Amino acid sequence: MLDRAGRERTAPADGTAERSITTELPGRGPGEDRARLRAARRLGRPFDRQSSFVVGFVATIGVLLAVALGAAVYSVRSTLVLVFLALFIAVGMEPVVGFFTRHRVRRSIAVLMVVILGAGVVAAFVYSAISPMEHEINQLTVQVPKWRAEVGSGKGTVGRVARDLHLSYYLSGSGSKSLTNGLASGALGAGKEVLSAVSSFLVVIVLTIYFLAALPSIKRFSVHLVPHSRRERFSLLLDDVLAGVGGYLLANLFTSLVAGVGTFVWATIFGLPYSILLALLVALFDLVPVVGSTIAGVIVSLVALSVSLPTAIATAAFYVAYRFIEDYLLVPRVMRQAVNVSPVVTVLAVIIGGALLGIIGALVAIPIAAGIKLVLEQSVFPRLDNS
Repeated sequence: MLDRAGRERTAPADGTAERSITTELPGRGPGEDRARLRAARRLGRPFDRQSSFVVGFVATIGVLLAVALGAAVYSVRSTLVLVFLALFIAVGMEPVVGFFTRHRVRRSIAVLMVVILGAGVVAAFVYSAISPMEHEINQLTVQVPKWRAEVGSGKGTVGRVARDLHLSYYLSGSGSKSLTNGLASGALGAGKEVLSAVSSFLVVIVLTIYFLAALPSIKRFSVHLVPHSRRERFSLLLDDVLAGVGGYLLANLFTSLVAGVGTFVWATIFGLPYSILLALLVALFDLVPVVGSTIAGVIVSLVALSVSLPTAIATAAFYVAYRFIEDYLLVPRVMRQAVNVSPVVTVLAVIIGGALLGIIGALVAIPIAAGIKLVLEQSVFPRLDNS
């Protein structure tokens, strides 16, 4: 048993044993090294993970990480809202892109066609708004000197109103300087808000184009985040949710188109000014469920006051009747094919979404509620029924 301990091997004549001995640590034999290696591999007593120190330390680290993550998300909340809005619009436009791709059109060309169509709608809105804005600005530059003269003399409609409300000091003389400074600072703040809105709009447009072009890759990436055994079911559920979001947005665009066309016809018949601009404005406001058409009706009724009081009353009655038709006849029939959400859930979703994210939250609240309902019906409720 000479080789058992490795201490009595016969050294060959060529001196290889001497060379092997020289590779060991100085002052240690091979047996001692193996013993130290076995001792290093031997497990000691298990670490007490239930001790108060360990539990408190781990809990503190977890709380600090959660607070840091929450602070990071809160600091970029506005950017995340824009990203979420762009992704929502891209998912809503996916059925249109899918229609072109099913007819053997490359996805890049289909995305370009959808972008051109959307740009055309925005250009029509801007073009229709330029003419009335230019007209009103020209009228304002002509009327301001007359109003100032009336304020200084206390005559005329504006002069009598300023005198009765004790505004003559602020609208003429030394008080006009402070008023001008206040208006200048207010105009500067309004300019900043407009610039911020324009930049946010451009960010949403760019992100929407990127998301629309890369939506299949995003879907595949999302599916790969799920364990392999559940990917097929998750993929089917994700397709149903995205189809519901796209169907909702297309249905909402259809109802907005109906509202815009109805406004244009009404404004043309009764001679309301800026009929095209009012129609596009109503269509835009009608995208917001529950409250959008009401706000648009109030705006159009106020514009109708420039024609006559009976026309304004008739316009308000028209929008009340249209709201009834839209809520009880048009929307239920159109939305039934897109999202199957009860009216109570719809109202609650819009209220909660509007309280959290404003107009954007109200716009995306219904498809999110429909997605949650679909997940509950397909995953949660069957598991609860079998438990």
